[in-house]
Amino acid sequence: MKFGVYPAYIGGQDITGSNPQFVHTITARSLIEDTFPSLRLKRDLDLGIVDPDAAGERAVGACVVADEDMAALALEAAAKAAEEWRRVPIETRLEVGRRIGERLLEHREPLVEILVAEGTPRDAAEGMITGIPFTSWSSETLEWCAEQLEFRRVDGEREMILRRVPDGVVCINPPQNAATVNALNGLTALIAGNTVVVRAPRGVALSCMYAMREVVAPVLEEMGAPAGTVNAFCGAPMLETWLASEHVDDVLYFGGSKKGLEFEADAIAAGKKPILELAGNDCCVVWHDADLDAAVETITQFFLNSGQICNVPNQVVAHPAIADELIERLVAATKDIQPGYPDEPGVVLTPVLGVDWFFGCLGEALAKGAKLVHGGRRLEVDGSESSTGFFVEPSIVRVEGLQGARSLSVVRDETFFPLLPIIVPEAVASDDELLEQVLEFVNSNAYGLRNSVWSSSFSTIERFLDGVTNAGNLKINDSHSGFLPFLPNQGGPGLTGGAFGEASHPMLRTTRFQAVSVLRPAADKEDAS
Repeated sequence: MKFGVYPAYIGGQDITGSNPQFVHTITARSLIEDTFPSLRLKRDLDLGIVDPDAAGERAVGACVVADEDMAALALEAAAKAAEEWRRVPIETRLEVGRRIGERLLEHREPLVEILVAEGTPRDAAEGMITGIPFTSWSSETLEWCAEQLEFRRVDGEREMILRRVPDGVVCINPPQNAATVNALNGLTALIAGNTVVVRAPRGVALSCMYAMREVVAPVLEEMGAPAGTVNAFCGAPMLETWLASEHVDDVLYFGGSKKGLEFEADAIAAGKKPILELAGNDCCVVWHDADLDAAVETITQFFLNSGQICNVPNQVVAHPAIADELIERLVAATKDIQPGYPDEPGVVLTPVLGVDWFFGCLGEALAKGAKLVHGGRRLEVDGSESSTGFFVEPSIVRVEGLQGARSLSVVRDETFFPLLPIIVPEAVASDDELLEQVLEFVNSNAYGLRNSVWSSSFSTIERFLDGVTNAGNLKINDSHSGFLPFLPNQGGPGLTGGAFGEASHPMLRTTRFQAVSVLRPAADKEDAS
């Protein structure tokens, strides 16, 4: 399937610039099968040395790379549209949201094909695109957020209004590992009355630009939105440009915690609102009375994209009474997870970028007493062991005791590879005492994206509900990684969202409270009567 060339979309127009540069998408299958020739082909296509038609099925499309002038033009267009767009009635903006959700489903097949070409496994790509209209773009989510935008009370002759007003121009900097789904999630800021600028990362620009140009832009044009309501381009990171611009109000930043927290400080100093989606190091607790089949199913979600996504269970705390059985079941389930090409059904593993990091963390864990119970090898796409393979075998280590567990990098830090620690607490006098120790351990996690708990005891569930405080999402006997309507699917405190982190509906995070009191003049009262 071929998709042609996508220019920048700025101020309602397709723009290529006076001296256009291009970035081409070569299929992940080609890069895995024949790496260096495929990389040379990509380079030659980008330089214009090779005609795209000559590349055959290996090249699926291209995007124009925006220069500084085009990036500045996008900010100007968004600022120009902001005043008009925020005055559009919320009912109309909600209709925009409804139509975008419908259009995503209509474009599911081509979006999935592009995501697969970019390296997302097919099953994951289909889940992403099919799920967005029923989660962050669902009517339940958007309508609930809209209800939070205004509350009115009357006290005698005074009308009091507590309302949320749009911040203005919102810039979205989606991550390389999940650019399109995160750009679309952030784009719900539109429905609050903001205008938006999206920068598509150069490595995975095609799916993002397709979504903006073929799904979002046509809906806005049909609904009569002002030109510049959404602007999108492929380009280099624009963070410094955005912080220096008089037009920018908010920046949705996706990335690692260290750089993200540095950006937070820079944004505040520049008078901008940083909305951070940084990292996750999620904990899954499996109690002695848990449904182990369901727990194993949710824990193996860790290996989606080879652990290179944020919202998966990065560490497991297993009650000592069921730890051996849980690990045995996990090993059996993990053996079925094998490498493959992203266009093949059932594949969940992807090439691992941080192979040296993986072996460094594994070596440290083993040196400090952890036990490797499965995996630990580098693999080729056919599953054979290889010192140069792109894939890492899904791996599990057993860590004895809560005390000292966070001295291991694989427990303490967010990892981006398929190495899962199972932490087995020391046996203590009572389950109540153990429960308090586990709660303290969970809350000591410096990250705050998601936590999940598996137990069939109402009292245990209530204690976790009361005690777990450091997560934007808390799942009880429910899919750790699953997205739901109405509930925010991102956000959290600590190293996940910074000092202002919380569960995040971008539609609300890109607004601010304003308090209004109205005593109407006498003439108005007479007119009203």
